[in-house]
Amino acid sequence: MSLELLFLGTGTSAGVPMIGCDCAVCRSDDPRDRRWRPSVLVRYSESGTPRQYLVDTAPEMRLQMIRHDIRTLHGVLMTHAHADHIFGMDDLRRFNAVMKSPIDLYAEQLTLDSLRQMFGYIFDHNPANRESFVAHLIPQLIQAGEQFDLHGGAWTPIRLLHGRQPILGFRVDVAGRSLAYCTDVSRFPPEAYDQLAGLDVLVIDALRYRHHPTHCTVDQALEHIAAIGPRRAFLTHMAHDIRHAELSPKLPENVFLSYDGLLVQCDG
Repeated sequence: MSLELLFLGTGTSAGVPMIGCDCAVCRSDDPRDRRWRPSVLVRYSESGTPRQYLVDTAPEMRLQMIRHDIRTLHGVLMTHAHADHIFGMDDLRRFNAVMKSPIDLYAEQLTLDSLRQMFGYIFDHNPANRESFVAHLIPQLIQAGEQFDLHGGAWTPIRLLHGRQPILGFRVDVAGRSLAYCTDVSRFPPEAYDQLAGLDVLVIDALRYRHHPTHCTVDQALEHIAAIGPRRAFLTHMAHDIRHAELSPKLPENVFLSYDGLLVQCDG
C-alpha cells in the first residue's frame, strides 16, 4: 500500500447542508457539495502490513467508518479540541471491541487537557463500567516540531494558528512520499513553511471567499500553496459558500477541491 489519504469529511463546523438553509449549495444534488465535519484517514504499509491512522474524530465518525467499512485503527491523532473535531470520540469504543485492544491517542498537552475535561469518563477509568461501554485510549503526548515514528511512518506535528489558538497540522513521510494535513488554519508561523517543504500532497483549510478570523479564505489558501510549493494541493473545511462545480474549474492545475470519500495516493 502506498501512502494515501482518504477524506472522511470536508465540511465546516456546521456541515453542509446546514440546518435551516435553502441556499444553492445546501440544496445541491451534487454529492460533492454534501460535506460531513472534517476528518481524514492516513494509510500506508509497514513490511507489507497495512496501517490506518485517523486524524480527528468528527461528530459523524460512526457514519464515516461504516461508509468506508473501516474496522481497524492503529492510532488516532488530534489537531485540536473543537467540537467538530472531537465529538465522535465516544464511538472509538467499537474499535476497541472489534480489535480487542486499546488505541493510542496522540495529541499535545492543551488538547489532552481539554479532552480529559469533556470525556472524563473515558480517561478516569471506573472499574464499574463495562469495557464495551467506554473507549480504551492510551494518551500519547506529542509536541509541535518533534517528529515521531508510527510503524514506519515519520509523523511531524506542525504548529498552526487557528485565529489566536495554537493547533497542530501533521506531516507524514513514508518511503520517499509525503503528505501534510493542515485544517482549521488561518496563519502559518514562519518555521512551518520549512517543515512543509517538498510535499507530494498538501491539504489546507479554505473555508469560504470572504475573510474569516480563524480560517483561510480560498485566496489565502492559494497564496500559501504557492509559497509552500507542493506537487498537488487539496482544499478542505469548506462552508456552503463554495459550490464544487463552480470553483473547481477556476483553480490552478495542481490545486483541487476535496470531497467526502475522495481517496488521494501520494505516488499518483
